[in-house]
Amino acid sequence: MSRSGAVIVHDDATVLADAVAARLINRLADAQAHRGEASIVLTGGRIAARVYSNVLGSKIRGIVDWSKVDFWWGDERFLPSGDPDRNETQAREAFLDALPGVDPERVHPMPAADVVDTPAEAAVLYAAELDAAAKGEGVPPFDLLLLGIGEDGHVASLFPDNPGLAVTDAPVTGVHGAPKPPPERVSLTMPAINSAMAAWIIASGEGKAEAVDEALMGPTLPAGQVQAQGHTRWLIDREAAAHLKHLEL
Repeated sequence: MSRSGAVIVHDDATVLADAVAARLINRLADAQAHRGEASIVLTGGRIAARVYSNVLGSKIRGIVDWSKVDFWWGDERFLPSGDPDRNETQAREAFLDALPGVDPERVHPMPAADVVDTPAEAAVLYAAELDAAAKGEGVPPFDLLLLGIGEDGHVASLFPDNPGLAVTDAPVTGVHGAPKPPPERVSLTMPAINSAMAAWIIASGEGKAEAVDEALMGPTLPAGQVQAQGHTRWLIDREAAAHLKHLEL
């Protein structure tokens, strides 16, 4: 166990995606058993898309009542609706549009660039939607929050040294000057991320190994600042774990 949570290493990206999909389904089923519904915060990226596709194809997906699941996003590229680079578009194509029973009213994408003019406006609108779902309490319960990690250690669209990382007085922030295109984004803030009951950081590939190692050692990188209310778990493959020989895995 590192200071940043449990680390679970899988042989490769294929096994990782299979395992995360099964864990995800069981996590949502457990949440529904406790409170009758469930809430998940989705992320983007190639490994996440593989996880979502595996959820769609899973033989156990029926243990979840998908009509009683709220789908949120941790961040979004500020692009027009339907743009292939939007996390929403990727998630819809991977599983949401084909997953039987999903209630469209419970799917909460971040506002797109053809809906509002600026990331700041999108952040305000999304914060209001979160607050409405939370009945005025700011952020609703997140039973599971998924995150990728960038090679620079960013999570969601909270990049090292970017002002968005320092926002603590709102659950959502507009992001400008992101070092990866597009430069304008919308993201949950770190306090909102850390309000989740469970946060899972998923990493695949040797290119992520240095960031994973540094983040697990302390809060110098954004990924190292993730501390969910219930548990934080790192689900990674052996390539992403290449620099973790000093930890007990």
